[in-house]
Amino acid sequence: MDYVLTLMPSMLKGWTVTLQIFFIVLIFALPLGVIMGIARLSTFKPLAWFMELYVWLFRGTPLLLQLLFWYFGLMAVGLRLEREMAVYVAFVLNYAAYLAEIFRSGIQSIDKGQYEAADVLGLNRKQTMSQIVLPQVFKRVMPPIGNEVINLVKDTALVYIIAMSELSRAARIHAVRDENLIPFAIAAVFYLLMTAIVQQFFKWLESKLDYYR
Repeated sequence: MDYVLTLMPSMLKGWTVTLQIFFIVLIFALPLGVIMGIARLSTFKPLAWFMELYVWLFRGTPLLLQLLFWYFGLMAVGLRLEREMAVYVAFVLNYAAYLAEIFRSGIQSIDKGQYEAADVLGLNRKQTMSQIVLPQVFKRVMPPIGNEVINLVKDTALVYIIAMSELSRAARIHAVRDENLIPFAIAAVFYLLMTAIVQQFFKWLESKLDYYR
């Protein structure tokens, strides 16, 4: 027990960094994913093609590789991002690509009759999207978004590769130093706690949005 207590300050500090990464990425990736999802369906073909290429590129390459590119790869051309900035750029752009596909499929799942009804009511495209389509889309895409948010919790562990002191790196340092698996067990408890909170939040959100049940 005393050993666990000696670990807690650094583990809690690492957990704070993990939570910071999680919330900042989520705040930026969600709205960016909505915008990109709409852009994927744009009637302006160059924009739609660009977004298709973007989604293919960021979904088709590992997040770890993208993280290494933004931190180490840019140095080859004389540019350098700070660790935190490299993490946020890599994670936001990667998760926005996945969320864009979720929102695109959600938008395409809306019956064409909804658009025709909005047209009869005299709504323009922007009003139709914001007042008619997107509210229904958010309701439909909650489960896959919940899965992506849970993945985000676990993917924060990848930032150890650029020596950022988050939860998993703190556990690894103690485990190697003390030749003990307890730090890993404590880290696992923290991750399980975060994923449990996310799961319960999305269950509550889905029940709130299920107003026709």
